[in-house]
Amino acid sequence: MSRFIYRMQSILNLKYKLEEQAKMEFAAARIRLDEEEEKLDVLFLRKKSYEEEGLRLREHTLNVQDILDNKNAILQFDEYITIQQIEVRRAEMFLEEKRQELQEVMRERKVQEKLREKAFEVFLQEENAAEGKEVDELTSYTYGRRRR
Repeated sequence: MSRFIYRMQSILNLKYKLEEQAKMEFAAARIRLDEEEEKLDVLFLRKKSYEEEGLRLREHTLNVQDILDNKNAILQFDEYITIQQIEVRRAEMFLEEKRQELQEVMRERKVQEKLREKAFEVFLQEENAAEGKEVDELTSYTYGRRRR
């Protein structure tokens, strides 16, 4: 039996490498999104602490300057939160883009694998046909020698 050689093995190998690269890019995008979400959570926590501090400042003796500073800090954190929410959305869109790229690369790799499987099936059929032909020739030769 001869050895199976897939003509487009180099293309299949390239598809494997592209898939690995796409997986790494997707993972990096996921890490970036996680970091951006973590930053947003930290901003929300800091804003909440400023709000609690504002309530505490209003409970005791009223210091107008401290209350105004606290209010300005809360407003500033609202702006930071809005900006960070935009960054989170950008990271989500980037992640979705990388996910779609990964799906496309995986789809292309699967197509190449199917082509390889079909080529292997054709190879096996050809080998079985060749083997059957050899058996027929051997049988005909043996039968012909006996008749003589």
